[in-house]
Amino acid sequence: MVLLHVLFEHAAGYALFAVREVEEISLLLPQVEESVLTIGKFHNVVKLVAFAPFKSAQSALENINAVSEGILHEDLRLLLETSMPAKKKKALLGVADAKIGAAILEELGYQCQTGGVVAEILRGIRLHFHALVKGLTAQSASKAQLGLGHSYSRAKVKFNVNRVDNMIIQSISLLDQLDKDINTFSMRVREWYGYHFPELIKIVSENYTYCRLAKFIGNRKELSEESLEGLEEIVMDSAKAQAILEASRSSMGMDISPIDLINIESFSSRVISLSEYRKGLQEYLRSKMSQVAPSLSALIGEVVSASVSPPCCPWPRR
Repeated sequence: MVLLHVLFEHAAGYALFAVREVEEISLLLPQVEESVLTIGKFHNVVKLVAFAPFKSAQSALENINAVSEGILHEDLRLLLETSMPAKKKKALLGVADAKIGAAILEELGYQCQTGGVVAEILRGIRLHFHALVKGLTAQSASKAQLGLGHSYSRAKVKFNVNRVDNMIIQSISLLDQLDKDINTFSMRVREWYGYHFPELIKIVSENYTYCRLAKFIGNRKELSEESLEGLEEIVMDSAKAQAILEASRSSMGMDISPIDLINIESFSSRVISLSEYRKGLQEYLRSKMSQVAPSLSALIGEVVSASVSPPCCPWPRR
């Protein structure tokens, strides 16, 4: 006759339950399914053998990390060695995770089972756990779960092995979004300011430069020879600066009111600010990629290498 025990890991500690003796484990399934929702009937199926509470929140976190990684913690080893039957060949241990079951089999020699009736028994234990363990209330069990959940999640985020990758992924996504937004906003500046100075778009086609010119020029009628130096500084070309000055004198554009001009200049400033931020973000991405994947970045560029492969790997993603 097989002696089935079930291991249940809770935020409050480890619990070991004995299942009533039966010749075939599979015969238990209908009975367990029928009794799992009622604590009175479920008491007839399982019995608490041992409960090992965690000594502290830090101990609980260490144990849950060990279980998640399939490692047999010393606390769990002590519980099983002192509470499981001495005759290992006749004992069967039900566990929720096959990885921890493999570790128990390798280190302690107990045969482990997952799924089937074990999964149903664990479901019942999880539902009635606070009633099965003496001295444990539903409120204290819930607080333990909440506290351990926060600690476990915080540790996972803090020690995420892909944290460098995540920063680069967010940067490249933001770059893509900025490119779309800057292009859309620049087109809006062109259309808006184009009513007043339509010839400017034929002379300057680059979005960032156009927005700077729209802000600098303002009312085209106020352009003069004194403005040439400022125009040359923006377009970096004396011929283009002269062409802009001449076009402003013979422009076919409509007159513009001061309030309209204020709004155009304000919007142009926002687009310029976004463009300058994008340049800074590009430098940040270049710096990150040169640290994580210098060879790949040198071959195909920072943006492309960040988008086609994981930063920690020197080859493209397939």
